[in-house]
Amino acid sequence: MIPVVALVGRPNVGKSTLFNQLTRSRDALVADMPGLTRDRQYGIGRVGEFPYMVVDTGGLSGEEEGVDRAMAEQTRRAVAEADHVLLLVDARDGLTPQDEAIAEQLRASGAQTRVVVNKTDGLDADVVSAEFHALALGEVTPIAAAHGRGVRALMQAVRDDVARGRAREPDAGDDASGDENAASDGLDAAAQQAALDDWPGIRVAVVGRPNAGKSTLVNRILGDERVVATEVAGTTRDSIFVPFSREDQDYTLIDTAGVRRRARVHETVEKFSVVKTLQAIEAAHVVIMVIDARAGLSDQDAHLLGLVIDAGRALVLAVNKWDGMDPDDREWVRSEMERRLGFVDYARMRLISALHGTNVGHLLDDVREAHASAFVDISTPELTRLLEAAVAEHAPPLVSGRRIKLRYAHQGGQNPPVIVIHGNQTDRLPGAYKRYLENFFRRQLKLVGTPLRLEFRSGKNPYAGRRNKLTPRQQQKRKRLMRHVRKR
Repeated sequence: MIPVVALVGRPNVGKSTLFNQLTRSRDALVADMPGLTRDRQYGIGRVGEFPYMVVDTGGLSGEEEGVDRAMAEQTRRAVAEADHVLLLVDARDGLTPQDEAIAEQLRASGAQTRVVVNKTDGLDADVVSAEFHALALGEVTPIAAAHGRGVRALMQAVRDDVARGRAREPDAGDDASGDENAASDGLDAAAQQAALDDWPGIRVAVVGRPNAGKSTLVNRILGDERVVATEVAGTTRDSIFVPFSREDQDYTLIDTAGVRRRARVHETVEKFSVVKTLQAIEAAHVVIMVIDARAGLSDQDAHLLGLVIDAGRALVLAVNKWDGMDPDDREWVRSEMERRLGFVDYARMRLISALHGTNVGHLLDDVREAHASAFVDISTPELTRLLEAAVAEHAPPLVSGRRIKLRYAHQGGQNPPVIVIHGNQTDRLPGAYKRYLENFFRRQLKLVGTPLRLEFRSGKNPYAGRRNKLTPRQQQKRKRLMRHVRKR
């Protein structure tokens, strides 16, 4: 099992900056404002032959009310499952009462901890680190996370700490069998190894407007309070990747920030959150679109669905907060969804309650079905046979008195499936006939939950430009003939 390293500390001490350095990524949002990170963010890194899983956590402010209380609970969970904890402090602020309070909690937890003094660039590292020995948590390591200075030496020291800690465990008589599973956060050894190269299994992004219930749905699917979920709109700010397994199938669930209309996005942080959500859609195999049944389908929901379709991602619709609605309201919402969601009629729609779990268990079945359709593999003979059947059932129209001919088809890609159709004059094929072909292929191939793209290619006309290939003598003869015709 690769070790789990948790980053804890006050707000704005540089935990997310260090996370990005350790994972060589930009997965964690970074800005010069406290309280930006709220959920546990996982990433994979490696120093030499030492792989590790690093967990970014929200800042501990000491005011455990509302969102802060949920953030503190997420941090405590990260500490409980970690093999090693890095307590980050700010060299420029010096030792604060909040640092001392966090250190006291870590001593009470018994977690293996190292104090990391960040933001030492331009300062005497030994001088500014001296006062942090008063925390009595062992070694103190100075770094400059923003520039990567001292980070490699820090992780080499963590590797040695972890090796010494694991070597002492059998002598202490501890039962380590349960600890390994607790430190994995649902990742078994095979999935952790796969995560060194990429996130494992089917990647599922959960998207929607603010306060539609995305984080509540993620926690319900996982069966754990894995991400912060409150009634306050905009609680989630980053895209949180959560690997897990269900019925021998690996998944990576991506909780995203809510996307509002551009005119209502004013804070810079929210703009970056929207960018992270769009990147999560691109990274996903399947998107679960969460719609608030009580707020109805908005123009922003339709716009977000358009972005999912443009990205070519498979889609599952989850109409949330269905519980407690009046029968008349339910009937109105159902008819409204059917009327306005006709452009994604290929997607499964589930009427769910993320809070109470109603119909949530069926979502992963829909995800697997949509994923299988998105990655379907079809042979050229089968596609050509289906094309011939479609033409026989309904022939292409005449254009300028000539019949458009469609000759053969082959597969041009997956996620979404792409079917390339060859023929002549395909650029003049009407849009209605293209939609007929798309529906025919979708029906015959039993594709559910994924968009289908058709590409049309026309062969070259062998007689095109032949007039320009006359010899000079032939051109002179043609000119004399045309003059003679005009005189007559």
